Amino acid sequence: MSVLSRICDASRERVAERRAQVPEAELLAILPESGRTGRLRHALEAPGISVIAEFKRRSPSAGEIRPGSSVAEVVGAYEEAGASALSVLTEEENFGGSMADLREARATSSLPILRKDFTVDGYQVTEAAAAGADAVLLIVAALDDDELRDLDARARELGLDVLVEVHDAEELERAMEAIDPEIIGVNNRDLRDFTVDTTRTSKLMAAIPAGKVVVSESGITSADQIEELEQAGVDAVLVGERLMRAPDPAEALRELKSFGVA
Repeated sequence: MSVLSRICDASRERVAERRAQVPEAELLAILPESGRTGRLRHALEAPGISVIAEFKRRSPSAGEIRPGSSVAEVVGAYEEAGASALSVLTEEENFGGSMADLREARATSSLPILRKDFTVDGYQVTEAAAAGADAVLLIVAALDDDELRDLDARARELGLDVLVEVHDAEELERAMEAIDPEIIGVNNRDLRDFTVDTTRTSKLMAAIPAGKVVVSESGITSADQIEELEQAGVDAVLVGERLMRAPDPAEALRELKSFGVA
């Protein structure tokens, strides 16, 4: 079983547990009065390359990243240092996240927030909306075409943007045919075995139709990489571990944004 399959199976189990504790009708009753459609997309369309700064406690490949970290402290540092948006990893079993982390980020920051998780059930989309997220992640490798369409439709119904993640040309073609996404994330990490190829985004750029917002994810550690991605036409980068491991996350983010400065 691949790492991705194992994580998705765990996500389905956790969703069933949470649904039994809090029925979806209760979440729908506390949704914000107005949807948040477009907030993430508009933030990433701003001139220059944008940074989505991620709060992540651990990962299967890296283990614990920042033990005992405070969501409010880290997210506040990201916003102060000029992040365009936030990503909060909420998967519990493998990444140590929680919906509490997402709610704390929302209470701390006014930036657009992506709920970063292995979305396999519409209940997770409703959870994200109820917690104040602006967008959800759909991973093409984890979903069939019908699931992609259903989850995308659910997100739009609840006023959320969707970041659709691919890692090769086949997944990109599937995504375009199934839902024609506005925001495309290219994961430089293959979630089946967690290997990283930081050139993956640049290689896929020619196949991505004009007018799409493109986000490069994983393996980004330097301002030089970000400058190269901007030159390739990428709109945004999602950076987590590089920032979370830094003694000063705000200073680390400023360093990543410093390309082109004499």
